[in-house]
Amino acid sequence: MEKRLDFRDQIAKNKRNSFFLLLGIVIIFILLGYIIAQAISPERIFFILILSIIISISYVLIGYYNSDKIALSSVKAKPAPREKYPLYHDVVEGMCLASGLPKPKLYVMDSEDINAFATGRNPENSAICVTTGAIKKLDRRELEGVIAHEMSHIANYDIRYMTLTTTLVGMLAIFSELFLRSLWFGNRDRDGRQALFLILGIILAIISPIIVYLIQMAISRKREFAADASAVKFTRYPPGLIKALEKIKKETSSKKKEIPKAIAPLFFTNPFGKLDSTHPPIEERIKRLRRM
Repeated sequence: MEKRLDFRDQIAKNKRNSFFLLLGIVIIFILLGYIIAQAISPERIFFILILSIIISISYVLIGYYNSDKIALSSVKAKPAPREKYPLYHDVVEGMCLASGLPKPKLYVMDSEDINAFATGRNPENSAICVTTGAIKKLDRRELEGVIAHEMSHIANYDIRYMTLTTTLVGMLAIFSELFLRSLWFGNRDRDGRQALFLILGIILAIISPIIVYLIQMAISRKREFAADASAVKFTRYPPGLIKALEKIKKETSSKKKEIPKAIAPLFFTNPFGKLDSTHPPIEERIKRLRRM
């Protein structure tokens, strides 16, 4: 028998993981800065270390306070006014009453696929974005199931951890790419020690974004099951969420997805189908919901 999830434990765990994630990113940036200094210019190690510390702290602060804006702008999401999307607002307000959460900011993104995601750093500074396809194709009970799922991500502080991870993975990838490209313009007459640090820098620049992304995917899969269970708690109606998942399963979209792969773990279902494992299989999610 699976152990029951305690929401207070989940919230505490997510807050703790968020802190260690930010600390880890800072350490990786500083380590990269140190290796770059040793590989390119050992005599300037102090200056490069200070610069890497400033850059890493700046990136962390930007990621923490603007991760929701970055995620929303990356999918070209727009605010959803009540006069244009009354059902959307009514459903969210109903789920706010059921969950005891403040109303998040509401956005829509232009896509015929059925999908949604939540983002932000805490329940007081959160946002939900749904696709125009979800609003068109889902009835009220199905939309309630999807919104309840996203509200549970907000309640459990999944949004802070996953949005931070998503933003920082992208930043780390950019930083690593800049380092690798800079090698073409660096000094090629290096001694053995510099060459060793250069090799270490290349290895770290390549594997660090991959490792963080793999961790991101593994954590995302576990959180989806917990969010489905919480959604049922909020709606008291498992068939709504089940039918929404069944509709998504039947969909076939050949249109190219204009969504950065880094934010795929934020979505209700993987927007790229089965190209990677950011989400558990829809069949498994439906199977678990039927047992509730």
